[in-house]
Amino acid sequence: MVNFSRNQLIWRIHFWAALLATPFVLMAVLTGLLYVFNPQIEKFLYGELEHVSIESAYASLDQAVDVAKTQVPPDWRLYAISPSSLSGESHQVVFVPPKPSQKNEESRHGGHAMHSQTNMESPQPFLRSLFGFPKNSKIVYVNPYNLQILGVIEQQQRFSYWSKKLHSTLLQSDAWRWLIEWGATWLWIMLITGVVLAWPQRVRDLRPDKSWSGRVAWRKWHALLGLTFSLLSLAIITTGLTWSQYTGQQIRYLRDAAGQAPPQVPSSFQSVMNLENSPLPVHAVWQAISSKVGDVRFQLIPPNGKLGVWRAAHVERADPFKRFDLLIDAYSGEILFFSTWKDQTLFGQATAIGIPFHRGDLGWWNQALLVLFGLGMLFSVISGWMMVFKRYRRALGLMPQADWGSWRQLPIPLIATGLVMLWLMPLMIYGVAIILVIEIMAIYLRSRSLS
Repeated sequence: MVNFSRNQLIWRIHFWAALLATPFVLMAVLTGLLYVFNPQIEKFLYGELEHVSIESAYASLDQAVDVAKTQVPPDWRLYAISPSSLSGESHQVVFVPPKPSQKNEESRHGGHAMHSQTNMESPQPFLRSLFGFPKNSKIVYVNPYNLQILGVIEQQQRFSYWSKKLHSTLLQSDAWRWLIEWGATWLWIMLITGVVLAWPQRVRDLRPDKSWSGRVAWRKWHALLGLTFSLLSLAIITTGLTWSQYTGQQIRYLRDAAGQAPPQVPSSFQSVMNLENSPLPVHAVWQAISSKVGDVRFQLIPPNGKLGVWRAAHVERADPFKRFDLLIDAYSGEILFFSTWKDQTLFGQATAIGIPFHRGDLGWWNQALLVLFGLGMLFSVISGWMMVFKRYRRALGLMPQADWGSWRQLPIPLIATGLVMLWLMPLMIYGVAIILVIEIMAIYLRSRSLS
């Protein structure tokens, strides 16, 4: 039997977590419900750019790249090519503006960029993971059959980029990423304390009944839906925190300490120049990679200098099992490095599924679950505050009172869980400090009034 004062204290913690999280949770849920429908909205907005009528045969990919270059200023650099993977899809050729240092170098040398032989022939820098295209890039859509330019879009003007920024920072700079992380942190506390309050002593009382009414009905529906969506909530919160700013850093530390870091793409590979010093055409490189990975959408990164290698990585999040990373010699077409799904660690495989699931990339069923989760979260927040309002109307106060004795009755496992979460989610420290100051002042003032 759970001690009454201990139960009341957990309820009080649950209230504090709700108070600290509610504005941010509402922001995350409402913007997230919009973000979930990215595939449908993008198809409506850009369908004419991404899909074409099927004709007899593809033109050369080299020609497609040359045609795309006419759509950007001459000093822009080819960043990537995302060739059509299925009949009826367009090529996407991506360009980025020159770096400021390169512009300054060009201006000092009459408009011509000067590069030393060492820089031109040095190996590629550290090969970081590829996540889409840079925000300052331009994407040129080319019909793969007749080489018609279908359109040009700046990456940061795409709806998906806008909705992502809205969801993560409310369209502010990355310095505001803490907003969502703060909400997710205290949502974790809401979830844990809510489950402790509702399970297992009261779970048998949560079967829907016509006799439910008033504050009792709000409380029981609040607990029932909270328990129903608890596992889904756990998955959504956890996957969101994996790429957060502060908690994400702690998670990556644990990942690496456990030997679960993903395999790194080597940066030491170089292409071997042939006698003619003539690299393979882009079309030949594309065909060599496609024969290795099959019909999967990928981005193709051009070599960096004469000895650089081509790099390819999948961009099709809807099928994480086709994940791959590949390096290919620019002259011979030899595969130098190739990693696939089976080469990933368990943590890497979990995140490769979990992150697309969080984004709703796995299909309509994934989107349906996220919509149900979002609506469930909205009801949980509204019903929780309705209970607080009704409690206040009954002159019971906003939340149960707690004294030093009740704080000392916190279960050891709950205290240990709290300490682990403080380390794992550093932003929580600020909220805990605020709560402790207010709680200590409230207990002190109440003890003074009773003495």
